[in-house]
Formats: sequence, C-alpha cells, structure tokens
Amino acid sequence: MIQKMKQTAQVTNRHRALGLTDQDVLSMYENMLKARRVDERLWLLNRAGKIPFVVSCQGQEAAQVGAAFGLNRDKDYVAPYYRDYGFVFAWGMTIREMMLNNFAKAEDPNSGGRQMPGHFGYRKLRMLSHSSPVTTQNPHAVGIALAAKIKGDDIVSFVTFGEGSSNQGDFHEAANFAAVHKLPVIFMCENNHYAISVSLKKQVACAHISDRAIGYGMYGESFDGNDPLAAYAAVKKAADRAHRGEGPTLLEANGYRLMPHTSDDNDMTYRSKEEVDEAKKHDGVVTFAEYLRAIHVLTEDVEREMEERIRKEIDAATNDAEKAPFAEPDSVLHYVYEEKN
Repeated sequence: MIQKMKQTAQVTNRHRALGLTDQDVLSMYENMLKARRVDERLWLLNRAGKIPFVVSCQGQEAAQVGAAFGLNRDKDYVAPYYRDYGFVFAWGMTIREMMLNNFAKAEDPNSGGRQMPGHFGYRKLRMLSHSSPVTTQNPHAVGIALAAKIKGDDIVSFVTFGEGSSNQGDFHEAANFAAVHKLPVIFMCENNHYAISVSLKKQVACAHISDRAIGYGMYGESFDGNDPLAAYAAVKKAADRAHRGEGPTLLEANGYRLMPHTSDDNDMTYRSKEEVDEAKKHDGVVTFAEYLRAIHVLTEDVEREMEERIRKEIDAATNDAEKAPFAEPDSVLHYVYEEKN
C-alpha cells in the first residue's frame, strides 16, 4: 500500500517537477488533441476531393507540442517542417489559418495560397518559410542563429526535420557551422522510423540520430517522442544551454509515424498493419490523456468540453476556408520579383 502511494505521488509530480502547472499540461494536451482532430478532418477533406494533399502529423504531436512549450514563444525563431501541426498550433497558428493553408486560399498567412499544405512560414510568429526540398530549413535556422549572435539578440533558433533528412548534406553543413561558431540553435530530429518508405535500419548504422552530435562537437540527447514532458525537458535544457552561450544541441525525438507518408502513399507496401497497431499502443495523444486522467486534471467534463470546442472550431474553420477566395491570377508573381511602386 505504501509503495503504491509512493508510485502515485511520483506520477502526480512529474510535470510539477519540471515547473509546469496543471493548466500548462492541460494546454499541452489540448494542442495535441487539436492537431490530431485537424489531421483527421484533413484526411476526410482530401478523400472528398476538396484539398489536394495531406502530410500527416499523427503519432508525432507529443514531441512537437512539448518542444514548443520548452521555448520562448514570444521571442524565439522557428523553422518547423511539414508534419509539425502540433508545433504550429502551440506556437500560435489558428485552426482557421491551417485550413486556409490546406485549401490554398489567398488569406493563407503562410504563403498566400502559393505553397503545398504543411509548408509553414509565418512572419508574425517568427516562423521561417519552409521549402519542399527536405532539410533546406536547417541552414536557414542556423542563419537566424548567426544573425542573432552578431546582433547580440538573446534568442534561440529551433528547427525540426525527419531522420531521413539527417542524411542530407544540408543537415551536415548546418550542424558543422553551428557547432564551430557555437550558435544558439536547436536541431530536433523527429525520428518517425520511415523516410517515406525506407525504414530506419536501412538509413543509418548508429543506434541514435543524436549519436552524430559528438562528431560535430555539440551536445546530443535522445528522448521518448511519445512523451510531451520528455520533449519539454529536453528542449528547455537545450534552450538554457544556448542562452548561456554553450552552442547548439542535436535532439532526437524517438517516435513513430502512424499514417502513410502522405495521402498519396500506400504504407502497407513497406510495413505491416501489425507493426502500426503495435505502435498505436504508445500513441502520445492516448498515453498523455491517461496520465492527465490519473492525476485528475483531465476529467470527463473537461474532456467533453474540449472535444466539443475543438470540433466546433474545426467545422467553422473548414466552412470559412472553403468559401474564402483564391489568390487573383495577376498576383502570381507577387513576392517573387521586386515590385516597383
């Protein structure tokens, strides 16, 4: 009985030991749930022929949201990659803005309807524009960190990418430059175990992506990508190191992609349903909800109200985005070439 009470106390104090309040972790869960429900709606819209493309975040929300909470959301600069729905919601993007992006409408704050869905870039939120060639966001994030160091600005630059991207030249050049110049940048690899159809064991020989950090002379750490508290702790630690002038950090969120690579992919050609079903047992949206229920932060009433509020917001955002106008044809070259007054 005493042992059980001690175990319960340890579970209850996990987030508080990190300096997070009950409201903080409830907000974390709401952003994770929001990302999951939006993702589910996007698949329905795609199958109905209303949007062209879905790059799913399902299975990776925990690492994304936990990371956002570990940064300064009023000052830091970020370069999220195309699966980061949980991150951009926690960073301040609205569901309506996400829907405008997926419907490629003129009001989309990311690209004015000019980019594919999930290609984020929002000046107001200090979010760098994402490019389709994977990993190109890494040197861009390093550039932001270099500029901050030159100007003396006390900010952190944060960038995410998949484990497949960690094999690209852009990643290596960015990591090497950041380490040599001790720049305040955090590289977070979202290891979902599949670079499109290539499994992790066929991509790298090292045990962890974070093992590569030592080769650059920077700090590296891996954590459970299904646990937002682990993500928060790792990113907060890396941010504190950057603020102290200790240079960059390479983090690895070890998770799993629950859905196909995109809505155009058939993942059953390279993995089994049994493998995916086993991974679902560790789904962060499910396990974090269980944690919050166990500490009586997520009650039935709170959960019911949260689901209803998110559903209504998604319904309204979907209807609004579908009716919103596309960009005018004569604006196609805006933001590409210099425009003379």
